[in-house]
Amino acid sequence: MRVGSGRVLRRFLTVLAVLILGITIVLLIPAGRALFEDTRDKLGKTKEVSPSEVTASAELPRHPAANATDGLSNRYWGTPRVDTGLSFTFGKPFRLVAVVVHTGTSAKAQDFRRQARPVQADLVVTSSDGQLHHKKLTFNDKPGPQTVQLGISDVAKARLVVKAATGLGSGRHIALAEVEFFRRN
Repeated sequence: MRVGSGRVLRRFLTVLAVLILGITIVLLIPAGRALFEDTRDKLGKTKEVSPSEVTASAELPRHPAANATDGLSNRYWGTPRVDTGLSFTFGKPFRLVAVVVHTGTSAKAQDFRRQARPVQADLVVTSSDGQLHHKKLTFNDKPGPQTVQLGISDVAKARLVVKAATGLGSGRHIALAEVEFFRRN
């Protein structure tokens, strides 16, 4: 006679169900949180965040790194070559929902092509815990804002490196008019 064999099977199935539930929760919580945050990003309003410090790996006289965040699209950061970039440091970590980039020397069509313009760049965002987030950017060669939607929490720093430019030639340099960062409001 088999005494308690049903009890062992029930106990085994209960333990198995708890393990499966635990594994499911561990696997789905990050995805669920990401979905929740992305939904909040899309439905919420944004507010511009100004970096506390802006530096460049290269810059030209009269076209310093600070021009890229001065709020004016008729002044620009100028660099003599590709593979140079801007580094942005923020005073307080925030959720980065978008970056808006204005390439060229000006938003005015007649002035836009006076210098070379970036068409590809790498954006590396550093979270406050040191985690790096990489995004390859492609820009249209036209004046005006170009928005990149993101969704990165606890942003402390960002680096934008120009990887390719159009219009670069003798006596011409790369111009980047403005970089704007937006957080969820």
